[in-house]
Amino acid sequence: MLYSDKVENVSERSSTKRRLLILGAGESGCGAAVLAVQKGYEVLVSDAGTIKPKYLELLQKYNIPFEHGGHIKASEFNPDEVVKSPGIPDNWESAGGLLMIEHGNFVKGDRVFPVISEIEFAARYTNAKMVCITGSNGKTTTTSLIYDIFKRAGLKVGLAGNIGHSLALQAAEDDAEWYVIELSSFQLDNMYDFKADIAVLMNITPDHLDRYDFCFQNYVNSKFRITGNQSKDDFFIYWNDDPVIAAEVAKKQFCCKLVPFDIKTELPLSDDELSIKGKHNRLNATAATLAARAAGIGDEVIAESLKTFAGVEHRLQYVDTIKGIRYINDSKATNVDSCWYALDSMQTPTVLILGGKDKGNDYSYIDRLVNEKCRALVFMGLHNEPLHEHFDGCGLPIADTDNISEAVKQATRLAQKGDTVLLSPCCASFDLFTSYEDRGKQFMREVRSLCS
Repeated sequence: MLYSDKVENVSERSSTKRRLLILGAGESGCGAAVLAVQKGYEVLVSDAGTIKPKYLELLQKYNIPFEHGGHIKASEFNPDEVVKSPGIPDNWESAGGLLMIEHGNFVKGDRVFPVISEIEFAARYTNAKMVCITGSNGKTTTTSLIYDIFKRAGLKVGLAGNIGHSLALQAAEDDAEWYVIELSSFQLDNMYDFKADIAVLMNITPDHLDRYDFCFQNYVNSKFRITGNQSKDDFFIYWNDDPVIAAEVAKKQFCCKLVPFDIKTELPLSDDELSIKGKHNRLNATAATLAARAAGIGDEVIAESLKTFAGVEHRLQYVDTIKGIRYINDSKATNVDSCWYALDSMQTPTVLILGGKDKGNDYSYIDRLVNEKCRALVFMGLHNEPLHEHFDGCGLPIADTDNISEAVKQATRLAQKGDTVLLSPCCASFDLFTSYEDRGKQFMREVRSLCS
């Protein structure tokens, strides 16, 4: 275990300062630490793993006490509040049982301390307006497109949440007028007083059910937290054709302005002029347009962005065409619904690479498209049993692999000239990779190595 030089006497420091324990020393945790120190908190950052060099440099730059490789000092620290990484579930116990979170509260002996997200903490210290986007799919593209429009409009805007930089760090170092924030259900779970000026809900399909007691309604409730605390001057933009969203909206009462949209909602340019193609991207563009209009941005600026926006890395990203076979990186498809959109957009016979950390997936949702679009399947994961159980009877050739190199080789072997090899895994990446970005980059590297 490694400690900073500043950490040895954290339990003996002055009790006049509010104390903040931060669990997880990634982008959000370290950003929260910088803001907390700036606002006069006594801080300890604790990570069970190894802190990346760039985050170590940030903590050292601001003289912030930290430990990694375990939670020994954290177990001695008496916080007023706890900020935790979104990756830590609401019921969690550290190795050795030194720390414990139960039902979203930090428990230490007979004392209970509130746990909040970095977004909740950061929002206390900025007067910026918030555009917040969530959904099972499409939120990264929509978030990135809204950010592009706001920048084009000349607004001082920051990008935060699941993409971009820590909201807390931006609030500490160079606060903006607007923030465009992609929010996962995990982040929403630990947000209580935070308010979105403009909330966008793209869709809700089963995902991360392993974190929600395999109860879909719990996951739905988490997504709808994005509308919490909204007032009459705020906007709630949502896809009205999503049956789950429509049902929830019908049974709730809202103080904010409701802005439903569908595939027919008018855009400031024709569908042919959109730079991002497909039905799902048309919906993404519609949500972004409505968010920008709610912020007072004119259609001329919006249209220019919709014409030129380049899309999102690892989402239906063209890699290369080698010997007549197209390779597409859709590593961001970490759930079945996202894979459905990818398959639906395929125009040629497809060899689909899927697999990873299963989150309680229902693969029947893509059965029709697999039968219609796929020439073969390649499973890529440490535990492919659920995939075999579901797909072995589908009548398609199947290759079983446990690494990206072999998956690309097998997909290439099974493909024919004119086909597409599509990495759209349906699953989280954490069995073989550090993130979906890591998975996508390794896929692209292996594809390009086919030319050598």
